Amino acid sequence: MSDHRLETMNPNPAWDADAYEDTVETWRRLSDDVTVKVWGGDWCGDCRGQLPDFAAALEAAGVEDVEHYPVERVDDEKQGPGVEEYGIELIPTVVVEDAEGTELARFVEEEDRPIAVWLAERLDELEASA
Repeated sequence: MSDHRLETMNPNPAWDADAYEDTVETWRRLSDDVTVKVWGGDWCGDCRGQLPDFAAALEAAGVEDVEHYPVERVDDEKQGPGVEEYGIELIPTVVVEDAEGTELARFVEEEDRPIAVWLAERLDELEASA
């Protein structure tokens, strides 16, 4: 893991946790059991648009095990720590792993819901089927 923090992972102070009560509750319930790995770039428009709200959701839920993986664009290729190992092609990419390092859920670039909501739904489905 890099020591570099993504500026885009600074929580959005305007994010409203009350509007996402179920999402925050899911993350709070899992906060001690998961590692959140975030690949992004401060230069990336999608990252600047999505990651501050995601960071605010994690902060509201008390999720502390968050690893930042800054990605650079070199000759139109994404490069950075873990990019090859995790098959990162689009950013932001967020991988949620359990304590053993098993991938539980992955968000890639964009969905029809915010990152925190989309991942919480996947994690809830996984928990319900366990």
